[in-house]
Amino acid sequence: MDNSKSSEEGDGSEEGSSRDRGVLHQWRGYSCSTRPEKVLLSRPVLQAALGSCHGLLLTQGGFVYAFGELPWRPGAATCAEPVLEAGLSGRGVVTIAAGSFHCAAVTRDGTVLTWGDNTHGQCGVAGRSLVGSPTPITLLDAEEASPPRLVRASSVACGAQHTLALSASHEVWAWGSGAQLGLTVSPGNAPVCRPHKVEHLAGRYVVQVACGGFHSLALVRSLPSSSSSPSSSSSRALSLDKCGRCRQLLYSMEEKEDHVIISDDHYCPLGVELNETPKSHGGQAQRQRTSPPPPQQHRRGQGSAGERSNGLDDIGVTGGGLSPLDTMLSSASSAAEGSKGQTGCEEEITEETGSRSPVDAGGGAGGAAPLRPVRRSKSSQFPDEHDLKSDLKEYLRRLSSQDQDQDQDLLDPAHAGGHTSPVFSANGDTPPTPTPTTLAPAPVSHYGPRTPHPGVHTPLQRTCGHPHLSPALPLEEHLASSCDDCFDDSGVERGMEALELSGPREGAVRGLCEGERDPLTGLLLVRELSPGTKSCSMSDIHLEEVAGAGRRNSLPGLSCHGSPSPAGPKLGHRRIASAGGRKCPATVATEAEPLLPSLYTEVWSWGRGQEGQLGHGDRLPRLQPLCIKSLSKREVVKVEAGAHHSLALTAQCQVFSWGSNKAGQLGHLNSLSTAPQPVKMSEGIRVWDVGAGQTHTLFLADGDCLQPILYYSGEQVDSNGPTGTYTQTPVLLPFCMNMGFVSGVYAGGQLCQAVSDRNLMGFISSLHELCAAERKFYCRLSAIRSQVLRPLMARESVKAGLGQCFLLLQTLAGSFSRLCHLIGQHTVSLSRFLQGGRDVRGLVMLKQTGIFLDTYKEYSCSVGNFLVMGGFQCLLKPLQDCFGKKLDVLQQLSEPREKVPSPDSSPASGSGSGLLQSLLYLPVRHMHQYSRQLLKLATCYHVESEEYRVLDEGCSRFEATALVLLRQRKEAERTLQFWNSIPAKATDALRVAGRRLVCESDNKALTLQNAGRFTINRFILFNDALVHTQGNIPSKKFFSSYHIFPLATLWIEPVSEEEDGLFGLKFTTPEESFTALASSPAEKASWLRSINQAVERLLEAEMDAKVKVATSSPKVTGSSGGQRAEPRMSRTATHTFSRDGRYKDAAYEGRWLCGKPHGRGTMRWPDGAVYIGTFKQGQEDGFGDYVIPNKNSHKTDHYQGHCKDGKMHGFGTYWYASGEVYEGLFWENQRHGHGMLSSGKMTSSSSSVFIGQWVHDRKSGYGVFDDITRGEKYMGLWVDDQKQGHGVVVTQFGLYYEGHFSGNRMTGVGLLLSDDDTAFEGDFSDDWTLCGKGVLSLPNSDVMKGVFEGEWSAGLKIAGTYTKPIPDWPDRDKGHPRPYKLGAMAVRADEKWTAVFEECWRRLGCDTAGHGDTARAWENIAISLTHRDSPEHLTRSQHMTLERLEVIPQLNGPLTAESYDSIRRYLIKACDAPLHPLGWLLETLVTVYRMTYVGVGSHRRLLTHAVQEIQSFIRRIYHIVRFLFPSLPEDGTFVTESCPQETLSNSTDSGMHLEVPEQGFLVSCSSLLLPVLLPRLYPPLFTLYTLERERESELYWECVCRLNKQPDTALLAFLGVHQKFWPISVSDLGDTKEVLSSTKDACYATAVETLQQISTTFTPGDKLLVIRHTFEEMNQEAMALLDQDFKWSMDDLFPLFLYVVLRARIRNLGSEVSLVEDLMDPHLQHGEDGLMFTTLKACYIQIQREKTT
Repeated sequence: MDNSKSSEEGDGSEEGSSRDRGVLHQWRGYSCSTRPEKVLLSRPVLQAALGSCHGLLLTQGGFVYAFGELPWRPGAATCAEPVLEAGLSGRGVVTIAAGSFHCAAVTRDGTVLTWGDNTHGQCGVAGRSLVGSPTPITLLDAEEASPPRLVRASSVACGAQHTLALSASHEVWAWGSGAQLGLTVSPGNAPVCRPHKVEHLAGRYVVQVACGGFHSLALVRSLPSSSSSPSSSSSRALSLDKCGRCRQLLYSMEEKEDHVIISDDHYCPLGVELNETPKSHGGQAQRQRTSPPPPQQHRRGQGSAGERSNGLDDIGVTGGGLSPLDTMLSSASSAAEGSKGQTGCEEEITEETGSRSPVDAGGGAGGAAPLRPVRRSKSSQFPDEHDLKSDLKEYLRRLSSQDQDQDQDLLDPAHAGGHTSPVFSANGDTPPTPTPTTLAPAPVSHYGPRTPHPGVHTPLQRTCGHPHLSPALPLEEHLASSCDDCFDDSGVERGMEALELSGPREGAVRGLCEGERDPLTGLLLVRELSPGTKSCSMSDIHLEEVAGAGRRNSLPGLSCHGSPSPAGPKLGHRRIASAGGRKCPATVATEAEPLLPSLYTEVWSWGRGQEGQLGHGDRLPRLQPLCIKSLSKREVVKVEAGAHHSLALTAQCQVFSWGSNKAGQLGHLNSLSTAPQPVKMSEGIRVWDVGAGQTHTLFLADGDCLQPILYYSGEQVDSNGPTGTYTQTPVLLPFCMNMGFVSGVYAGGQLCQAVSDRNLMGFISSLHELCAAERKFYCRLSAIRSQVLRPLMARESVKAGLGQCFLLLQTLAGSFSRLCHLIGQHTVSLSRFLQGGRDVRGLVMLKQTGIFLDTYKEYSCSVGNFLVMGGFQCLLKPLQDCFGKKLDVLQQLSEPREKVPSPDSSPASGSGSGLLQSLLYLPVRHMHQYSRQLLKLATCYHVESEEYRVLDEGCSRFEATALVLLRQRKEAERTLQFWNSIPAKATDALRVAGRRLVCESDNKALTLQNAGRFTINRFILFNDALVHTQGNIPSKKFFSSYHIFPLATLWIEPVSEEEDGLFGLKFTTPEESFTALASSPAEKASWLRSINQAVERLLEAEMDAKVKVATSSPKVTGSSGGQRAEPRMSRTATHTFSRDGRYKDAAYEGRWLCGKPHGRGTMRWPDGAVYIGTFKQGQEDGFGDYVIPNKNSHKTDHYQGHCKDGKMHGFGTYWYASGEVYEGLFWENQRHGHGMLSSGKMTSSSSSVFIGQWVHDRKSGYGVFDDITRGEKYMGLWVDDQKQGHGVVVTQFGLYYEGHFSGNRMTGVGLLLSDDDTAFEGDFSDDWTLCGKGVLSLPNSDVMKGVFEGEWSAGLKIAGTYTKPIPDWPDRDKGHPRPYKLGAMAVRADEKWTAVFEECWRRLGCDTAGHGDTARAWENIAISLTHRDSPEHLTRSQHMTLERLEVIPQLNGPLTAESYDSIRRYLIKACDAPLHPLGWLLETLVTVYRMTYVGVGSHRRLLTHAVQEIQSFIRRIYHIVRFLFPSLPEDGTFVTESCPQETLSNSTDSGMHLEVPEQGFLVSCSSLLLPVLLPRLYPPLFTLYTLERERESELYWECVCRLNKQPDTALLAFLGVHQKFWPISVSDLGDTKEVLSSTKDACYATAVETLQQISTTFTPGDKLLVIRHTFEEMNQEAMALLDQDFKWSMDDLFPLFLYVVLRARIRNLGSEVSLVEDLMDPHLQHGEDGLMFTTLKACYIQIQREKTT
C-alpha cells in the first residue's frame, strides 16, 4: 500500500484525530530494511483482523474496511487499499474476525454476521459455497429453552474451516466442519451449517475463544475445588483420595511381581461436579452423565496399534463403527506414535495441580484390565525408581495422616478450626490436591486493615484464615515447593471475584463481609451448589451466593444454560485470536464486565493435533475440549492461535508457545513442542500483547525505555514471499521506535500490523508509563513470592525458629499473596485499558480506590507487626539455610539502592534479614509511584474538567495513604529499637504485634505525683495503651511492676498551675484516677498533645474498622493538623473491671463519658449475667435488658425495662426462672406500684394471675387475683401478700361472695349468692364456711333466719326461724323485696386502681393528684413522646398520631366551643398514643378492666361493679384533663356564649345540645371521655349486660319471633296502628310495589334499618342518635302518606314505633336499653332524646307482655 494515501471516506472532522490515535502500521518479516507502511484512514482504527490473504479493519463509529484478496466481492478483485463494507454500515459493529478465507462481525445487539468462503459451512449459511455480503447468523438455543431462545453473541473467532462465537452468557457456539468444532452432532466430515453449542464447555465461564487453522482454544475461568464439609472426617478423607469433581481416585496402584507402581497422573477434564441434580436441571445432568467418557491422558510407550485404535474412545468417539472422521483420527493417532520418543525427551513444564482426571476403569479393549498410567522421568519412558519410592512414601503417609488429622480435630478444636492452617477452600473444605505446591494466601473476608485488640493475639483463623487452604492439612504441605514456579492464587481469586462480578461499584469490598458466618470462627459459611448443578469456571460462585447477589445470568449453569442476560452495548477490550492470529474484542458485554479480570484460568483446546498445537503432550486430535494441564495456575490472560501453533500470555508477562516450530514461530529452539514451553525472551523484557500468524509470532513488550517495543519470531518474508530463513529466538524490530506508542499488535497470513498513538500533551506516554511500571512491579512481586516466600515457608526450621512469630509470618505471607494477586489483576486491566476507550474515569484504581488502599494498609500492618515482634531478626539463620550464606537470591531480587541500609533502619538492615525486610517493604514504597503517575496524567487535562477532578482526587488519596504507610514503617522500626533497648523479661510482658511506641519518659520528664523516694517511675505511651512502670534500676531500664491503661478508656486533662505551681496532668480511667507531674510546661504540653493524638487515632481506627464506607475519603491521621485538639469525651470502648464492687471481673462494651459507662452499652459478668441497655454515670440508668443466672436452677431470670442508679426502677417486665412473669412498676429492685404477675401456664397445677398494687415487693392495696386452677377470682384489698379487707369473690360455678377478708380467709360479715339466686348474708369463719347469725333467702322468696354452721357445699346446720310468704299476697307479682344490696361490702369504685392513676400523675411530674405545675406536666409529656428508648412496637397510625401530638392546644382566655372541640380532638389522639401519659393510662385501665371482667369475672353479679368502675374512670380521668387544661369547668357546667357557634355539633357525644334555651353548650365528662374509653371496654361490659338480662331477653326474643311471623298489615292491625299510617305502596329498588295482605318486611323499612344500627354503636350518645334518626325516618314516611304536616300523639306514635322495634329484630335490646340508661348523661333524661329513649324502653317492656291469639 502507498503510505501517502489515505481513505477519503468518513467525516472530515475526524481526520485530524485519526492521525493521532489508532494509527495502523503494516509490514512483513523482520529484516532491518523493512519499513512499516502507515495505513491512513479518516477514523481511528480500533481493531484489525488478518486472514490468509485478506484483512479487516474496524474503525471508530463501527465502520468496517476490507483489503487484500476478496473473491466474494463483485469482480473478485484484489483490493490493495481498504474499502468500506457497505453492508455493515449502520449496524453498530463492535468486533470483527477473519478466517483463512471468510469474515465475521458482531454488532452491538449481539448479532453475528458472516461472509466469504462457505465451502465447509464456516459462514453458517446452508446451500451456498460463497456468501457475498454480511449475512446474519441466528444462534438459537432450542435444547435449554422452550420455546427456543435467541442467543446474543459477544465475540467471534474464525479459522480455516470453522467459526466460533462466544455468547453473552459465556458459552461457546460452533459451526463449520472438522474436529476443531468440538461437536458430536454431525457424522464424518459433513459441514455443520447451523450453530451448535459446545456442550462440553457448557456450564463454564468462557472468557475468550481463538481459532487456529484446524484447532480451537478457549480461555476459561477455573472452577473452585470441590470438597465437602470440614467437620466431616470421612468427607475430608474422600477429598484427599478422590477427585472433587469426577470422584475418581487421585492415585492408582498396580502390583507387579516384585514391586508396586503408583501413579498420580490423574487429570480431571470435567471440571463440573457430578452430584445429584435438582429437578430443574435434571435434563442437563442426565445428558452429562450419559455423555462419552472423558478424555484420558495418552499413555506413552505402551499399547499396540489395536489399542491405539480403540483409544479413540478416550478422545470422545463413541458408536459401533468408525466413521470417515474416525478413520482420519485413527491414522493421525498412528502417525503420532513415531513422535513419542521425542515428546518424552522434551522439557515439560507440567505441574501437579488440584485438578486431576479420573482413571477410566472401564477403558481398554475387550474389557481388559485398565491401564494405569505411571509417572515417567524426562529422559525415559519407563517409571523412575526414585520417583516411585517418593510417591509411595507420600501416598502411605497421607493415608496414615488422615486418622491423625481426625483425632487432632477432635482433641483440638482450634486445629480443626484453622489455627494451624489459616487457609480454607472456597467452601470451607479441604482441597483435593494431594501434593500442594502453593503459598498460603491470607484471608479474603474483607480488604480492610486489620486492627486486632491491643495486647491480644488474634487467632489465626480470624486474621489470616484464607478460604482456600484446608484446616485439615498442615500448613507446610500447602507451602511445599514444586517443580514449577507457579503460585496458587485460587483462594485469593475467590475473594477478589466478588469485586469482578459486581461491576463498577465502590462498595464491592463490603459485600465480601456479608452473609451467614460460622459461629465459632466467624468465617463466611459457603453453601455448596446443589448436587449436579453445572457451575461456571469461576471460583467465586459460592461467594456470590453468600453475598446475596443472586445467581447471575452470565453463569448459565446456575439457573439454566439458556438464561438470557440483560442487554448492554458495552464494548470489551479483550481480543480473541483467529486463524493466523486474527483478533477481536472479547465481549460485547451484555452484562457489566468485571472491573478486575480473573487470573484463575485454564486453557482448553480441541481439534487437529498433528503439529502438537493442542498442547496435551501428544499429537493426537481431540474431538471435544480438553484442559491443558500444564497451563493451570499459570494466570493465563490471553490465548492466540496461529495456523499450526498456539500462544498463551500470562499476567506475569510470560508467553508460552506450542505446536509447529518449522519457521521458528514458537520462539525457542525445539523443532516441535507438544506441550507449552516458555518463549525465550531477553531478561527484563515483559510481553503484554501477542499476535500469531501463519508462520510467525509478534510480541509487544516493555523494555528499558518508556516506549513499547516489538519482537518478531518466525519466518523472514519479503516482497517476493518467504525467503526460507527464520529466527531462532525472538528478535527486536528496530523500526518499532519510529511507530510511536504501540497499543496492540496483530498477525495473520504473512502480514504484521500494529496500532499506535501519538503522545499528545504527554498523555499517552504517561499512560504507558503507568502500565509499564505496574507490570514491572507485578513481575517483581511474583518473583519474591515464588523465589523467597514459598521456599521459606516450606522449611520446618522456619517454624521452629520463629515460634509464635510464625503465625505472623503466615499472616504476612497471606497479605503479600493477596496484594500480589490484586496487582496482577490490575496489570491486566491496565493493558486492556490501553487497548480500549482510555477514559481515565474508568481506571480501576480510581473507581475502586478503596480496594487498593485497604489492601496496602492491611499488608503494611502485617509486615509492621512481623518487624516489631523481631521476626526478621529470627529469620537470619533460616535464610542462610534456605538461600546460602551469601543470600544470592535476595541479592538478585534487591535493587542496588535497596541493598544500602537507610539511616532509620535497624542495624541488621545490611544482613540477610535486612534484605528480606527491604524486599517485603517494596509495596509500601511503591505507593508513592501511584500518586506521581496519577498527577502526571492529571496535568494532561484542564483543571476544570471532570477527568482532572477524578485524577486529582485519586492522587490525593494515594499520596495520603503513602504518607500513612511511611509513618507506620517508621513507627515499627522505632518500636523495634525500643524493644531491643530494654531487658527481655520486660519485653515479653509488654510486647504485642500491633503495639507501636509513641513516646517515653525518663525519671524526670514525667513522674507520678507523691511517688516513693527510691522508686523510679516511667511512662511509656504506645498507640493502644499508656504503660506506667516502676523500678529501682534506671540505668538498665528495668522495672519490677507495671500498669497498662488502654487508651480507649483513658481520659486526660491538664491540672491548673495556679494552685500549687506544678505542671500536672490528671489521668482518669474506669477504676482509678491519678496525677502525673511534668518537668516543664513544654514537657506537659508535649505529653498532653501526644496522648490526645494517640487516643484520637485509636478511636478513629476502631470506628473505621466497624463502619467502613468505601466512598468516603481516607482519614489522614499522620499529621497533627488533622487531629482534634482534644479527643472526644464520649466514646465507645471495651474494658474489664478488676477491682471489688458490683462490676468486679465484668466486661463492659459501649459508650463512655469521662471514665464511666454512659450511654448505650453491654455489661457481662463472669457468672453469666448480662445487661444490655443504657448507662448513666457508671450505673445502669434507662431502658435495658438484664439476664441474671438463677443459682437454684440452670435457667436465668430476665428483666426488660427501666433502671435508675443501677437498680430496676420504673416500668418493666421480669421473667423469672420459675416461669412467673411480672409486668409493671419497679422501685429500687422491688415490685412497687401497679403490676401484673402471671404464674404458671394454663395447663399447670398452679396457674394464676394477679394484677393490682404492689408495695415493697408485696401485694398491698387493691388487686384482682385470678386463680385459674380453682376457677375463682378475687377482687379486693391486700396487705402483705394476703387478702385483707373488703373484697369480692366469684367462681366458675356461679357463686358470688362479697364481704370481709382476713389472712386470706373469708371472716366476718359477708354476702353469698348462688347461681339460682339463693342468698346468705351473715357471719363467715373461713372460705365458704358459715359460722354465726345470718339470713338465708331462697329463690322462691322463702327466708330462714338464725344461726348457721357448716361449709356451703357440704351441708349446713341451722337453728332459727323459717318464714314463707303468704300465697295470696297482693303484691306478689311485683316480686319479693330482697333483704340484701350488692356492692355494700365491696371496695368502692373510686378506691380501685389508685396505683395506676398515681403513676399517671407521677409521669406528669405531680407528687399527688392535682398538685403540680401544668407547664412542667406538658414538658414531661413532650419528653415521653420523644424519648423512645423502649422497644414498643408502634403502628403506622400511632406514629402519625405522635407527630400530630407535637402541637399543644393553646387555650388562652375563657372556654369556647372551638377550644372545647380542640380539647376533645387532642384527647382522642393522646389516648391513641401509648407513649403519652394519657395513652398509657387508658391502655392500662383497659387491661385491668378486661382482666377483672373476662373469664371467671364474666359474672352477672358484677354488672353493678363494672358500671361503677367506668363511671369512676371517667371522673378521675377528667380530673387529669382539667389539670392539663385549667380552662375546663367542672362536670355538668353550662357554658354560655354571646352568639351561636358554627362549630357546634348535633352529636350528643360532643356535649353540645341545641335544645338548651340559652346559647351555649354543656360540659360533660361523660360526653368528653366516653367516646374514647367505652369502645375499648365495650366487649366485657356488654357481655355482663347480656348475662344479667338473659332471662327476660329470652322472653322478649320469643315474642319477637312469634310476632314477626305475621305479614305487615296483620301486624299493624294487631298492634293498633291507625290505618292512615298503613302504607299503600312501597318502593323496592326504584320500583313501586303495592302492599298486599301477604307483604312482609316492606313497611317502614328505612326506619327499621336505621334502628338496627343501634347494635353497631358503643356510647349512649351514639345510641340515642340512632333512636332520633329512627323517629325522623318514621316521621318522613308518615308525612308522605298524609301529604300534610301533623303532630304526633302518643296513641299514634307508640303502636307505630312498636312495629318498627319488632321488625328491627334486635337480639339484645334489653341490654342496649340498660346500657344507655346506666351511662346516659343525667341532663338528657328530661329532654327530647330522653323522651324517645323512654318510648323505646316502653316498647321493650310491652313486647314481653304481648299476648297473641
